Amino acid sequence: MIILDENVRCLVQGITGRQGSFHTKQMLEYGTKIVAGVTPGKGGKKVAGVDVYNSIEEAKEHVDVNASIIFVPSQFAKDAAFEAIKHLDLVVIITEHMVSHDTMEIIEYANRMNTIVIGPNTPGIITPGVGKLGIMPHHIFREGNVGIVSRSGTLMYEFASKITEAGFGQSTCLGIGGDLITGLDFVDVLRMFEKDPDTDVVLLIGEIGGDAEERAAKYINKMSKPVIAFIAGFTAPPGKRMGHAGAIIEGGKGTAESKINALKDAGAYVVKKPSEVVDIIREM
Repeated sequence: MIILDENVRCLVQGITGRQGSFHTKQMLEYGTKIVAGVTPGKGGKKVAGVDVYNSIEEAKEHVDVNASIIFVPSQFAKDAAFEAIKHLDLVVIITEHMVSHDTMEIIEYANRMNTIVIGPNTPGIITPGVGKLGIMPHHIFREGNVGIVSRSGTLMYEFASKITEAGFGQSTCLGIGGDLITGLDFVDVLRMFEKDPDTDVVLLIGEIGGDAEERAAKYINKMSKPVIAFIAGFTAPPGKRMGHAGAIIEGGKGTAESKINALKDAGAYVVKKPSEVVDIIREM
């Protein structure tokens, strides 16, 4: 497992909102240690049995907490993230539609404070059998030794489901987020999986746009563990913005072909559909 283990004790920022309250219940049902919630002006309430505080500073006076998951509207998410980064070791930003400049400021501050940021626009992270900080449907995951890192939440679910149906399982699954700028990137997560004793094989799920996969390929070249890769967006027309802010081809850069070639040259097993991943894992 990476990042999310039994020592992570998390609070939920935006816990009293519709998304925050719904996913708090889901995370608790999966066994995640959700120890507090934070919504300014709503201190003293409870959500799913979890005490709500007005600030992280106030929450820390009452509970031992080292992580946050943020379900806050985009216009308030930067302030929420800064508050979390100041006090905690791990911050998962579920929020979509964040301004790129806000994200850049968040990541710069997190680097200064030595805080791990996952997202924004991420489905989160799940360690089967331990817990999840995110919005993924946890019933499709099971304990195993395949580490998954993905730009797309939906594709992560699709591949994880196929792996589980085939009788295998996952060590940790992490969505880095679909925006052009994110906290953790592919290389950061690949480096963690390379050191993780619970991970024997890594699945990287990328998509068109940007150069994240090409940068990942340079690191894959040095890895001792096998890497399987999938790139979404084969048929996307240049200049057409797809579902993710980061998934756009401009100036001939970021094409599926360039990414696939880089990954193949690095020694990754590149697949065109989820069922092929299962075949490769089975052979391994």
